[in-house]
Amino acid sequence: MPSLTLLKQQKRLLVRRHAQSSNWIGLWQVTTTLVPLGLLGWAAIASQSISLWLSAACTVALSLLMVRVFALMHECGHGSLCRTQWLNRLWGFVFGVLSGMPQYVWAQHHDYHHRTNGNWDRYRGPLSTLSVEEFDAMSESQRRNWLRARRLSLAPLGGFVYLIFNPRFNWMKGLLAWLRYGLRGGWRDTVPAFQTRYWRTRREFWHMTANNVVLLSLWALLTAKLGAAAFFPVYLISVSVAGGVGIALFTVQHNFDAAYAARDEDWDLDSGALHGTSFLVLPGWLNWMTANIGFHHIHHLSAAIPGYRLPQCHAEYAELFASVRRITLREIPAQLRCLLWDKQTQQIISADAYVRAQTEHGEPA
Repeated sequence: MPSLTLLKQQKRLLVRRHAQSSNWIGLWQVTTTLVPLGLLGWAAIASQSISLWLSAACTVALSLLMVRVFALMHECGHGSLCRTQWLNRLWGFVFGVLSGMPQYVWAQHHDYHHRTNGNWDRYRGPLSTLSVEEFDAMSESQRRNWLRARRLSLAPLGGFVYLIFNPRFNWMKGLLAWLRYGLRGGWRDTVPAFQTRYWRTRREFWHMTANNVVLLSLWALLTAKLGAAAFFPVYLISVSVAGGVGIALFTVQHNFDAAYAARDEDWDLDSGALHGTSFLVLPGWLNWMTANIGFHHIHHLSAAIPGYRLPQCHAEYAELFASVRRITLREIPAQLRCLLWDKQTQQIISADAYVRAQTEHGEPA
């Protein structure tokens, strides 16, 4: 029996067996993250006066732990870290402040990704994957710049923009637009008509504001206590590197050679989970650092399954996932070059391979 058919038959049982969150396990996940995070942060700053190499080593370890912070924030957004939802909201907010991302707002956008996974007409991923036709329409310099901006070496810069710059800049732009709206008399409207692309609801606005107020207050407090020269290098490097790692992980979990990439009319959600997401085969310690998000095929079958139950679920239903694409650490750089959507085959393809094929056939590359 085809694996997709078998998966559809057993999916409900699989989810019922493993979508079991625990407050105690969730608390342990939080504790074993926040305690080392605080110790490593202190060590990275305190060791600056002893050895910059020691401080750098602590900062690297801190960066990896910040990846786990973001992964647990993501899990709280799905309401799966703890069984009690107010605990998910609490820890989600805390992890959102630590990672720099307004968690509630981010979770709303991320939920759209889950509802459309594998439908490339609706969602193109964090790197804005181009269709082959869109790529062909670009000039040679545009294509070169587009590919250069997606090099793995630039991932930390992307992490800085994604986690540190954009959440503050967009919030301030939204606030300024709201103030202009009010000064022009908009606040007197019986039904306020103010709209912005930075938040869609009043709840999103207050979550974004709370995240920024708390984070900026922490920046001011820690700068006054430790000094900007001691605090900000460690903070900016660790968060930027973590953000870059997160972007790379997310991308390779959906952008890989021959990944399922359907048109809207042909799309199937379970096919997206089975053939449009990858299984990152990582060492045990990296699975812990990433909260097992490498088992991404199961996560897309049901986001209600906690990260700490994903390995067990994969082992128990291994026969269902025999056709899932496995990607090792060594393969990640090459798979991150799979940046084009071929609408004809409804697959993701390598930009490098496409350019080579066009050149060999004497067509414009």
